[in-house]
Amino acid sequence: MKDPHNSEIRESVRERYGQIAKDGKAGCGCAPSGSCCGPSNVSQANISSQIGYSAEEVQSVPIGSDLGLGCGNPQAIAALQPGETVLDLGSGAGFDSFLAAVQVGKSGHVIGVDMTPEMVAKARALAGTNEYSNVEFRLGEIENLPAADSSVDVIMSNCVINLSPDKQRVFHEAFRVLRPGGRLAISDVIATAPLPEAIRNDLALYSCCVAGAATITEMETMLEECGFLSIRIQPKDESREFIREWAPGRNIEDYVVSAIIEAVKPKSAPSYS
Repeated sequence: MKDPHNSEIRESVRERYGQIAKDGKAGCGCAPSGSCCGPSNVSQANISSQIGYSAEEVQSVPIGSDLGLGCGNPQAIAALQPGETVLDLGSGAGFDSFLAAVQVGKSGHVIGVDMTPEMVAKARALAGTNEYSNVEFRLGEIENLPAADSSVDVIMSNCVINLSPDKQRVFHEAFRVLRPGGRLAISDVIATAPLPEAIRNDLALYSCCVAGAATITEMETMLEECGFLSIRIQPKDESREFIREWAPGRNIEDYVVSAIIEAVKPKSAPSYS
């Protein structure tokens, strides 16, 4: 039986990011300007540079794909190779997917998955206009990935898994679709202290990548239960500087930080688990 609160969270997230896709406005970390975010004159390029992207990376992608919605640069840890198949969880307008497409080359393939129709439509349009033949975007939820068992080499995600009310399911799905020896390369928000009820129950802060944050221990446990090995979660304390701007005056930087999350599916793993 579905949890009605989980459905409420999903609809809140879908509505907010659908509006961002329509507006095309810069975000502040995970939040659209003028909502639970700070200044409205922050550019996407400035946001992306703050969270770890180079000017060359930002300038190389189609205009309109960088919406400033990340909390780190999963490309930096993915170590993508030519010919690999990459799955981008919560691909939005395609920013990370387009960067990955260049790294895997014509012999590789990138699949972006997003549950927001407006984002998928935007990403598909940009891919077509800019002739990215090795990228496709699929509408779907990261808890129920539209991808076959053991079909991808790398799963990337940028500040999206925290938005899911069923993270364990997300990691089970990730394990399912990864080939044996495949790897996770994720940038996300984690909790470094117990979240106050006022924050955890705030739907707006859930959509802003705060209220749904799990702790390091919780993340490690979920990944281990799925069967992942070589789990590495590295908090980035310097991220508190930009996270503060996601909800000015709420002191959220006292409770959450951005982190790099890596894990590997065993080479001896069965095709499905």
